[in-house]
Amino acid sequence: MTPVELSRAVLCAVRRAVDDGELSVAVPERAVVTPPGPGGRGDYATNIALQLARPAGQTPLRVAEVLRPYLMGAEGVCGVEITGPGFLNLSLDGSAVVDLVRRIRVDGSRYGHSDDLAGQVFEVRVPYEVRAEVLADVLARIIGAQGGLVDVRHDLRDMRHDLRPRGGGRPRGVRLDGGHVDRDVGGGSVLRPVPAPEDPAPLGLDAARWALVHPAPHDRPRITADHLVQREGNPLFRVRYAHARTRAVGRNAADLGFAAEAGPLDAADLVGLLADYPRVLATATATATATVAATALAVAPAPSNRPPSRPSRTSSEPRAVPDFSVPSRLARHLVGVADATLVLLPSVLPRGAEKPSAAHRARLALAEAAGAVLAGGLSLLGIDAPDHL
Repeated sequence: MTPVELSRAVLCAVRRAVDDGELSVAVPERAVVTPPGPGGRGDYATNIALQLARPAGQTPLRVAEVLRPYLMGAEGVCGVEITGPGFLNLSLDGSAVVDLVRRIRVDGSRYGHSDDLAGQVFEVRVPYEVRAEVLADVLARIIGAQGGLVDVRHDLRDMRHDLRPRGGGRPRGVRLDGGHVDRDVGGGSVLRPVPAPEDPAPLGLDAARWALVHPAPHDRPRITADHLVQREGNPLFRVRYAHARTRAVGRNAADLGFAAEAGPLDAADLVGLLADYPRVLATATATATATVAATALAVAPAPSNRPPSRPSRTSSEPRAVPDFSVPSRLARHLVGVADATLVLLPSVLPRGAEKPSAAHRARLALAEAAGAVLAGGLSLLGIDAPDHL
């Protein structure tokens, strides 16, 4: 069960409590489910009780107590604890972990993709600058993985750098337009990150793209040879190395005559990061107000010649807009997955005269799932995921 699915389960619990007359509130559109913070318990936590307390006219603890039995009946949930002012901490049963690993291995690098944004087009206007070009490309890939389309408006004749992935072609979700930047494109957002301080092309395609997307849009990117060093201090190396290691243990397991088989195991950190991956991709869009607050330095309103009566970006009516921080968020999430994977890998293969056991097969399945997420995430960043490094 992923955080996205848990979020739906939380909303279902709220809806049932409202239908039963236990709560008198409007069911929210979304419920935030994240790994528990300091002092938290279980696999995930939600602040839905704190969110509903004021409209319900009750304390957060009381709302949490109302929701707890409804959440206990959710599929895959084996425990619900209330901590702090009213946080609901959810524990998943072993079958949820097995189902997650199986799903990732079936979906492969497309795990986390959906059609949630099908039919939606997001207009993004890009200045003539290499970092803006790369971030727009990655944003389009991530939104495309959710079924949406990004309409990138810029003059292709002024592109001085080609940091698009090898092989050419347009990724799913990208539509390029040769129009001038001062054209009215119906209120699209302008992606204006802090520019690259120097030409990143000498780093090579993969390191250059990583150097531009890993920092948040409002942070200054470092264009240095550190991105090429094959050491643990280089986040890009750790991500690609972890992927290559997952492929290597699969080959070694085949040589030893055993295959992966999902099963219960104790690897909460890695499992949590893999389960959270679809949520990270789903943050590619947000409401206009939320995105403006989060990326004020990266977003600018596009000029428009339309009548003043047209709702502006600051309109109180919520609408979905691209979140320009998602490329950086994805890159940092992959670093977390890689670090947790590297902790798991030494225990995947049997040692010495040890025979392969169910635990080894389960760890191998989890390692393969982690490799699929790393490969899929790197692909969305436009970076190669080599099998050998």
